[in-house]
Amino acid sequence: MTQPTIFPLGDAALVCAAPPPATLDCQRRVWAAADVARDWPHVLEVVPGMNNLTLVFDPLEADVDSLASQLRAAWDATGDAPAPGRQVDVPVEYGGEFGPDLRAVAEHTGLSVREVVERHAAGEYIVFFLGFQPGFAYMGGLDATLHTPRRASPRLEVPAGSVGIGGEQTGIYPATSPGGWQLIGRTDTALFDATRRPPTLLQPGDRVRFTVAGIHA
Repeated sequence: MTQPTIFPLGDAALVCAAPPPATLDCQRRVWAAADVARDWPHVLEVVPGMNNLTLVFDPLEADVDSLASQLRAAWDATGDAPAPGRQVDVPVEYGGEFGPDLRAVAEHTGLSVREVVERHAAGEYIVFFLGFQPGFAYMGGLDATLHTPRRASPRLEVPAGSVGIGGEQTGIYPATSPGGWQLIGRTDTALFDATRRPPTLLQPGDRVRFTVAGIHA
């Protein structure tokens, strides 16, 4: 097991960071340590990230050295924690106006359009963490043959529900926003709803399966 580095972030936060690559085992440690740390005295906020965990604490009350020791012990103790979460199926219309970069991904990977869709839909993805915008899930598990660099020129407007590939990951844009991922499809599934509790559909540890609602030229 690779030991993480624990370091201060300003005067009121500690970061526990493991070196890349991102793995499910590492994320399990992040989730489990986060669950434990939420109950510690003087910890105000717990922020799981990709390969890292940030604790925001009360600098007037917390002992930083003790907190760092607790954090390392929690990390070491939680290696066998099972992945939490549910399975969430997301129907996707691939290609055409819904996935304008599908052919570019096919050309980059040397696969046909149908093979890209089949391999993307065959995977089971794990939500590692949420970031970028509310409800945006960074997911591990993308078939290595589908790894494709982000676009050289990001779009100023990516429609909500767009499914994309960015490097070694796939994800879904919860809201219309700028973005540089390769867009291969779109879903009507709402990733973020302020009236829902919790408002984000996907949570760290959830397993996501994409289903093929259609393939468009």
